[in-house]
Amino acid sequence: MSLALLLGTELAVDIEEGHTVFGISAPGTYVERVEALGVTHVPVTSFTRSWSLASDVKAFVELFRTIKRLKLDVLHTHTPKAGVMGRIAGRLAGVPVVVNTCHGLWARPEDRLLKRAFVYGLEALAIRFSDYELFQNAEDAHTLRRFLTKGRWEVVGNGIDLERFQFDPEGRRRVRAELGISDDELLVGTIGRRVREKGLAEFAEAAHLLREQATFIWVGPQDETDATTVVPHHEAIRFVGERTDMPATYSALDIFVLASYREGFSRASMEAASCGLPLVLSDIRGCREIGTHDKHLLLVPAKNERALTTAVQRLLGDAPLRTRLGRAAGLRAADAFDQRAVARRSLAAYACAAASLDRRRR
Repeated sequence: MSLALLLGTELAVDIEEGHTVFGISAPGTYVERVEALGVTHVPVTSFTRSWSLASDVKAFVELFRTIKRLKLDVLHTHTPKAGVMGRIAGRLAGVPVVVNTCHGLWARPEDRLLKRAFVYGLEALAIRFSDYELFQNAEDAHTLRRFLTKGRWEVVGNGIDLERFQFDPEGRRRVRAELGISDDELLVGTIGRRVREKGLAEFAEAAHLLREQATFIWVGPQDETDATTVVPHHEAIRFVGERTDMPATYSALDIFVLASYREGFSRASMEAASCGLPLVLSDIRGCREIGTHDKHLLLVPAKNERALTTAVQRLLGDAPLRTRLGRAAGLRAADAFDQRAVARRSLAAYACAAASLDRRRR
């Protein structure tokens, strides 16, 4: 899923530049979409999202053997777990250039000291095995600054396919008709995996309190790591499931909400902004980068049901504000969220790391 949805444009740029590209991940339903880009998918069947010592050792060995067999010139790792395992395995397998993109540290400043020490310690170890570190937000880079080497890291931001994610009036009419939403009915939605850390409880509470003013939907699959999650008032949300017509789905909404606890650089929020939606986001790293409060969007404290409800209610009752913030979000997206620019910075990082390697060999 990460290869197809998070990295699709970046992989396409690599192909356009003439590189032979392999996508290494667990197998699954997105393989066809990955290979449609021109990428050769290489499955690592032992990979899982959750951490388990026995299965992770097995996955590491399989990953190491896979990388060794492919004889890569560059290994670029993504996602927290694959980033740690991949950097170490790549260096041990003799890959000349190892680059990692930090999509968001999976420990927050307010987490327990033990968790933060574990996460930052693993990252510090993995950084020693890479040639170049890319960060999607500056706060993560600042957190790990003591472990970084001058000239071997940078903040690159994040991006989306701006040509694809545009407001689609016909798609809006079609999706709302499918959902049974009338033209004069306000629709509030969030898009992402159905897990607690995406703000499920807070979104459900807002949906319950504002149920007379709008319909609330959640678009996205239930995650196997949080499959038993049940929250109060979840019946106030219409769970739609995963969709592939995302520009039309965003366009069907009147307000986009992301009440997440942790984000690297929220892709769904960038996509919603590019479609011209007014946004209510958690005031956390990875969401603050989307825009400025009350200029491009509204920010509310994470895990705060009352603040989230108040912000959504404010937008529901103020059509001119929805229009103003939606237009500002769209302009912000066009100016700052081009994934092709991010892809070019990745290619520059490969070249920089390769040049450094050549100097060391002389």
